[in-house]
Formats: sequence, structure tokens, C-alpha cells
Amino acid sequence: MRTGGRELDNGQHILIGAYAELLRLMRQVGVPPEALLRLPLELRYADGFAFRSLRLPAPLGTLLGLVSAWKLPLAERWGAIRFMARLRRSAFEVEGAKTVKQFLDEHRQNGAIGHYLWRPLCVSALNTPPELASARVFARVLRDALDGGSGASDLLLPRVDLSRLFPEPACAYVAARGGDVRLNAPVRDLGALRGEFGAAILAVGPHQLKALLPEAAPEYEYQPIYTCYLQYGEALRLPRPMVGFSGGLLQWAFDRGRLTGERGLIACVISAQGDHQQLQHDELAARCHAELAAALPGLPAPEWSRVIAEKRATVACLPGLAHPPQRTPLPGVYLAGDYTDPEYPPTLEAAVRSGARAAALAAPARPGAA
Repeated sequence: MRTGGRELDNGQHILIGAYAELLRLMRQVGVPPEALLRLPLELRYADGFAFRSLRLPAPLGTLLGLVSAWKLPLAERWGAIRFMARLRRSAFEVEGAKTVKQFLDEHRQNGAIGHYLWRPLCVSALNTPPELASARVFARVLRDALDGGSGASDLLLPRVDLSRLFPEPACAYVAARGGDVRLNAPVRDLGALRGEFGAAILAVGPHQLKALLPEAAPEYEYQPIYTCYLQYGEALRLPRPMVGFSGGLLQWAFDRGRLTGERGLIACVISAQGDHQQLQHDELAARCHAELAAALPGLPAPEWSRVIAEKRATVACLPGLAHPPQRTPLPGVYLAGDYTDPEYPPTLEAAVRSGARAAALAAPARPGAA
């Protein structure tokens, strides 16, 4: 969408080094490495809190990062280290249908460490408030991100919009190998499609599935993501590409000038449900500006603003969430989507994993396939 003479992405995306399948597929279709800015896991807040995972074998990098997080009380730093050690001993498995809040309370992780680290990680990764989010899925994210291999915890910030980050290179890759990419071609008859191609993969959201295959469409609750773009003068720069905020509505601010060359453009991100959903877009933009201005004294009013509200950005990642099988009641028709992944939260990595599995299931059904 275009605003203020700029083509705006539908939101600010963040990847992590643990997204192995997504990164593999990006390399396969020819996405250049410079499309992502790779940074060590570093959470820096406008109020001075900082956590940085050190470049050491897991879990040493995370553990020493916790020790050096000076704004945390010393007792909480050691408590967090014991918490990670217990998770490792249990192979990052959580018993029962606990929420993240219950899990953190159980392990005494809801003080400053919960405020600055665990709760923000939960909201960012699961897009669900800790009071509702699945502790079991959260533990898997901690396993892959904080206890994974080299670079697993790295933050990968896109330096291009989402279309250029994957869909456009993927379409070019398919076309170069004789595939046919048809845009703006709605499917209305699955039977005819299956008859023509032998197999079909439905890679749509569960709420969109009802119109195509209602018998396979699950009922879910959803969580939003709001992105507020604020355009300031081109000289404005945040101290870092990504800055955290606590105590208000704003969660993370991204300097698009540092990332994409869009100087003076700040993307303010608010994930999961909250009071911000009751505000008009101009009110929300004013609140985001006020919270930025509190951290950057003398910040002038933005030249323009634009709020993009994805009200059903992801399925709510709740304890005991049911995942539909990728085989549907209609022979030769398969599902792909982050909501079908039984292991991972609703992320780009989960979507890609599900797509790869659906392709493997569909391949034998193609005419002439072995």
C-alpha cells in the first residue's frame, strides 16, 4: 500500500536464525544474503535495559548474557539461569495445558526478567498474551532460539519488503523451471482443479478455508498485529535498528532508514490483543509518537502516519490448540498453513514447514509422478 509517496509493507517482520526451513528455501530460490540484517540476539529498551546473547556455544551465550543483564536484580539473573537449566534437563518439555504466565509464575520468572525478556519473547514469537499463550509451544521456541546451534538465536531483520524477501524470488524460481504462476485467479471449484492437476494444496488462512472446504475448516480464535508507520524528517535515527519499549502500548520500534533506506520512517509494532484495539488509528498513532517522544526528547510531530491493523494476523496460540491434518476429506487435496504445524507457533517458519510437508504428500498424486 502506498502512503506519503512510499510503498509500505503490511507490517514489520522479524526472523530468527532457528528458522532453518525458511532460510533453506530462501537460499534455494535465490534470495541474496544481504536481504537480511543478521544481528546477535540483543534486546535493548528505551529505558536502558539490555540483554545480549554472547557468541558462544549454546547455552553458554544465553547464560552469560543473563549474567551481564545489569538492570536485572542479581537474584533474578541466577534464577533465570536455574530456569534455563531446568528446561534443558526436561528437554524443554512442559507437562499439562499451562499458560506461559502460569509456567513463569511456577518458576518465579515474572519479575523484571519476565517483564523485559520472557513476556516480550512470548508475545513476539507466539503473538498471544502470556495469560493465554501455550507454555508448551513457548518452551519449544526457547529450545530452538536460545539452546540451538550456532546463530540460532540471531535476529534477522529484513532489509527489503516481504514481497521481495520471498514471494517474488519464489515465483521467478517456479517460472524459470517451467511452472505457471497465476495471480488474481480465484479458485471456486476444488473438484475441477483437482481433476486438472491431480492434486491441490490449499495454502489459505483457516477463516478463508470455509469458502473452499468447510468440512476441513477448524474454528479458531485470532490475535492481531498492529503496525504504525510514523514518517519524520530524514535526519532522524533511532539508536539501534530495533528498540524495545515497556510500560505503554508500543512494544518495538524499527528504524526503517537503518534497515531499508527509508530515512526517518519508524515502524512501531504492537503484537497480540490489548487496549490499543479500542483506539481510532489517529489516536493510536498519537500514542506511539508520544511514547517515542518520551525516549527521544525534542522529537517533532511526524509528517504523516499510517496504521495497518491485521486483526486476524495469526491463530491464537492457546494450550491444547488443535491442528488439522494436512490430508483433507477430499482425496488429493492437502492443507498448508502455520495453523497446521503441531510443533511451532504461527510463524513464517511454521508456514514453510507445513508447505514442504504438503508438497511431499501431493507429489505422488501428480499425473506421471513416481
